[in-house]
Amino acid sequence: MSSSGRPSAWKSALLRHETILLCVLIAEILFFNATGRNFGTPANIANIVRQSVEIGLLALALTPIILTGGIDLSVGSLLGLCAVIFGMLWKDAGLDPWLAAVGAVVAGAVGGALNATLITRFRLQPLIVTLGTFSLFRGLAEALTGGTKAYTNFPASFLALGNGFWWGVPVQAWVLFAVAFGIWTLVHRTTFGRSFRAIGFAPEGARYAGLPVERRLVLAYVQAGVIAGLAAVIFVSRVTEARANAGTGYELAAITAVVLGGTSIFGGIGSVHGTLLGIAAVAVLSNGLSRILSISSFSRELSGILTGALLLLALAAGVVAKRLSQRAVRTS
Repeated sequence: MSSSGRPSAWKSALLRHETILLCVLIAEILFFNATGRNFGTPANIANIVRQSVEIGLLALALTPIILTGGIDLSVGSLLGLCAVIFGMLWKDAGLDPWLAAVGAVVAGAVGGALNATLITRFRLQPLIVTLGTFSLFRGLAEALTGGTKAYTNFPASFLALGNGFWWGVPVQAWVLFAVAFGIWTLVHRTTFGRSFRAIGFAPEGARYAGLPVERRLVLAYVQAGVIAGLAAVIFVSRVTEARANAGTGYELAAITAVVLGGTSIFGGIGSVHGTLLGIAAVAVLSNGLSRILSISSFSRELSGILTGALLLLALAAGVVAKRLSQRAVRTS
């Protein structure tokens, strides 16, 4: 019984979406290390980490939301608004940068709470709500800055967050690790977090089972807002300026990383470690192409094309793997 069960367990593990994506990531690294200029150098590895932290934070924030069957298209715009609010609190209000950072995170929580209220109290579709706040948050950021004003000349102690090292690792990477650990623990090690999957599978069934669905959704969207505010602070520290167009397009990159990591866009299925693999795969692909191609604009376009192709292949591979796994179970 056990001996016959082991091969099936091994096959199931090898056909998992995360295992396939890990193989894709390893193949990317080997390919770009062999063909790209200085791809495997410590400096470039640090650069990959730095450039992927903000999108990585947004992807982690979106994972619980997508597990519930929801979506948040506003996180990139909220990042931009929080970046502007941070700059205003520091420059115009004269606050210490770290107090201004707290203000930016609070602003993110308010933005997330707005999404949560519209979705839970008024029973509006998350896609429609966050599409509206996507425009609202970006419009507010542009209105506050006139579309052109940028806040700069931040103190070196603050800029170290986005450009310094701690124990040989970029400082913001430690923030990403901490958030990843917190979200992973919530989703995979608490009954509170496991309810996200139940809501994604069947919201009405979860309500009949006694789960406080609305409260769970409020938590999911508010934590996304908080993390968007944190990502805004890191963004400003990395690029050394706060501007209204911060985070443009980040929401799509974050959603791609989540879905690429195996989280179903329809909810109920997914993992935080899968999201981390998705973040890494997208970051390595983008950086590796820029190392191979001399024309940076073309490398960005090709990166978008290949990221989309990689996403489609990952989705197809997940479907094939599931069918092969089911066939293996039936024949064992």
